[in-house]
Amino acid sequence: MITNFYENKKFAASVSVLSNLTLIVIKLITGFISGSVSIISEAIHSGSDFLASVITFFAVHKSESPADRDHQFGHGKYEDVAGFIEGCLIILAAMYIIFEASKKLTGEIEPFSNSMLGIAVMLISVITNVAVSSYLMYVAKKTDSIALYSDAQHLRTDIFSSLTVFIGLIIIYYTGLHIIDSVIAVIVAMIIMHTGYKICKEAMNDILDGSLPEEDIEKIKIILKNHLENEISGIKEIKTRKSGKDKDIVIALYVDGNMKIRDAHNLCDKLENEIENKLGNTKVTIHIEPADCNCVCCQNIHI
Repeated sequence: MITNFYENKKFAASVSVLSNLTLIVIKLITGFISGSVSIISEAIHSGSDFLASVITFFAVHKSESPADRDHQFGHGKYEDVAGFIEGCLIILAAMYIIFEASKKLTGEIEPFSNSMLGIAVMLISVITNVAVSSYLMYVAKKTDSIALYSDAQHLRTDIFSSLTVFIGLIIIYYTGLHIIDSVIAVIVAMIIMHTGYKICKEAMNDILDGSLPEEDIEKIKIILKNHLENEISGIKEIKTRKSGKDKDIVIALYVDGNMKIRDAHNLCDKLENEIENKLGNTKVTIHIEPADCNCVCCQNIHI
């Protein structure tokens, strides 16, 4: 029961919101006390994380709502939209890091009144985000939540940026070379931007009803082929898409035209259960057609 509670999507989203809000306050206070522009910039970056966490919280909450009159196929797309927005926020955060780094590279040097305080706070930020992002990724994989996955990746970008500032502050403290942390920041920002692009691409694929990964489709075909000849005469069509955690699968099959309705129904139930056990979180619709049908749409049987 406790395990299920900690694997709950809403609880995980709440943890993300609380941790980000706490880090924003700490970084802002430290930034003003130490006079570090990079720490204040990190607070702003955490602000984007906080916004992303809030979006994730509401998306996860909404996606769990049952189907209704206006959304008869459920609300899973809320998670996909949230994932896309978070991917965009990650890209914007990377662009902001590059912008701040470029200002340092052009000669704008920030004064420090208490750099050791900044170093301590950035270390706390790194440790916190490592813990929270790992937890979110764990729950995301358990629940197949694109929104939590995106939020976890977003927090991981904060780990990179916080670590960059942390290392930069240490270097500046001992050497006074401000340019080094700027170069590191640009490199890390490019990595972060690539992560944001991948999240946007994956989320947009689901929003536009792109098909499931080829390995999932192959698993479906293997299940169907196991029933060929004995119960299924042929496979006419397989259509797939993803909505939030749910995998929507539509299959058209050819069977013996003399098969009884009850037998056809039992066959569909059996196939649906096998696909659900293999892929998880599936909504399977199977259309049965007689193998001896001579209409134009039934001429091409493929396996």
